[in-house]
Amino acid sequence: MLDISNYPLAVTFVISLAAILVVSEFGWQLGVRSKTPASGNFGTLESAMLGLLALMLAFTFSMALTRFEARRDAVVNEANAIGTTALRARLLPEPQRSATLKLLREYVQIRLDIVRSGTSLIELTRAVDRSNALHEALWQQAKAMAAKDKGFIPTGMFIQSLNEMIDDQGKRLSALRNRIPNPVLLTLFAIASIAGAFAGYASATDSQRARVPVYVMGILVCAVIYLIMDLDRPSAGVITNNQQPMVDLAASIANFSD
Repeated sequence: MLDISNYPLAVTFVISLAAILVVSEFGWQLGVRSKTPASGNFGTLESAMLGLLALMLAFTFSMALTRFEARRDAVVNEANAIGTTALRARLLPEPQRSATLKLLREYVQIRLDIVRSGTSLIELTRAVDRSNALHEALWQQAKAMAAKDKGFIPTGMFIQSLNEMIDDQGKRLSALRNRIPNPVLLTLFAIASIAGAFAGYASATDSQRARVPVYVMGILVCAVIYLIMDLDRPSAGVITNNQQPMVDLAASIANFSD
C-alpha cells in the first residue's frame, strides 16, 4: 500500500492538488456533455459527498491535533524528568555526582542536536541507541552508589527520578510513532477527489457555468489536508513542536557545578 508519510509534504500537496483539479475537470467535461441539467437527486448526492468530505476533514484534523499535543506534552514531561534527575544527582557523593551530571548533559545535548538537525527522534536510530547507552551508564552509577549504602536517601530519590526519565523517553518515542493511519489519509484523498468530481459536474450543468468556484474549493481542501499532514509530522513542514523546555533545561544543567 502507498505510504504517504514517505513523501515530502510539498510533493504530496502538489500531487493531491493536481489530482483533485483533474477529477474536477473530468466532472466538468461530463457535465458539459450532458444534455439535461442535473436533477434534484444529483444535488442531494453532491451535498452528501461534500458533507462527508467535511466530516472526514474534521475527523482527521482532530486526530492530527491530538497527536501534536501529545508530542508537545511529551517534550515537557521528558524535560521535567531530566531536570529532576539532574537536581537529585547534585545530592550524590563524588565521584558519582560529577559523572552523572556529565552524562545528563550529553543526554540533553542529543535532544538539542536532533532539534537543530530537523529530524525526529525516531528517525535517528543512532541517537536513540546512544540515549539507551547513557541510560545504562546512569544506571551503573546508581548501582554503584546503592552498593555502598542502600539506606542513603539521595540515592533512592535519584533512582526513582532516573526510572521516570527512562520511562518518559519511551513515552516520547511512542508519541512520535503515533501518526494518523495511512488508510485514513488515503480515504480522505479519495473522498476529496470524488467530491471534486461531483462539484465539477454540478457546476457544468448549472445555468451559470463557472470553473473558478470548483478550483477554489479544490485548493482550499488541499490546503486543509496539507495542514493536517503538517501537524502529523513533528519535524517537517511549518508547524513543529516547541523545544524550548529542553533548551531551557540544557542552559540550567550547564550552570550546575561538577
